[in-house]
Amino acid sequence: MSKIALVTDSTAWIPKDLTDKYNITVAPQVLIWGEQTLSDGVDITPQEFYARIKTAKVMPTTSQVSIVTMQSIFSGLLDKGFDVLGVFVSSKLSGTIQSALQGREMLGKGADKVHIMDSNSTAMAMGFQVLAAARAVADGASLAEAKAVAEKARDHTGVYFAVETLEFLHRGGRIGGAARLIGTALNMKPVLALVDGRVEAIERIRTKSKALDRVLELVTEKTKGQSPIHIASLHANAPDEARALLDRTTKALNVTESIFTEVSPVVGNHAGPGTVGLAYLAGM
Repeated sequence: MSKIALVTDSTAWIPKDLTDKYNITVAPQVLIWGEQTLSDGVDITPQEFYARIKTAKVMPTTSQVSIVTMQSIFSGLLDKGFDVLGVFVSSKLSGTIQSALQGREMLGKGADKVHIMDSNSTAMAMGFQVLAAARAVADGASLAEAKAVAEKARDHTGVYFAVETLEFLHRGGRIGGAARLIGTALNMKPVLALVDGRVEAIERIRTKSKALDRVLELVTEKTKGQSPIHIASLHANAPDEARALLDRTTKALNVTESIFTEVSPVVGNHAGPGTVGLAYLAGM
């Protein structure tokens, strides 16, 4: 039986204890800040990012994982005797999948041992797909079986979140169908979701607390009648709100797994400080 390694990118932001447990390799996205090029989560932590952005005169931009980085990761795992399943951020949000595909092509003969999948998502909605595949591998699944599990999980995951402002998503070009909310009352808090791999507007709520109530309602609706339910919080420099939302969700739903996490600096750069949401995997 071949050994199988899982690879994802840093936008998943799976907690380190889980990436260590399942030997998941994380390819860092890139944050470009003035003259500096920083690897997401490696050269800069979320806490460092939010502290710096408060006084920054130049705002950062982002770039996908490089082709060379992907090739290096795949090659290193192949050299260790692994076949590889890569699950990456939605191709409608990032060019990361293209980097992975081109990095695989550079491998030559080993390319057929690397399988690439578009999560059609990001953050822990993608993370749950990766974890589902990794847990299948731990239970003895083949590469094809693990990929099938990840593909099934893709249809059972989702993410809803409330942002303080649409400014960051608009600036980064990731706003999708939420663009129609630009120009609405400034005190309104948009509730957004990833729909078919894009950021889409669900509705706009007058206060942050009611927006988070709505996030919980939407996740409850989406997971109704399904079991097991895996839930993860996500936040951009709003840990108290995220913890409270996760605690409420865990009590409201019959949750099998509850994960408290945040978003990577690159995702935080697009969503903006104060973003809070929930990702779920339900029914498998």
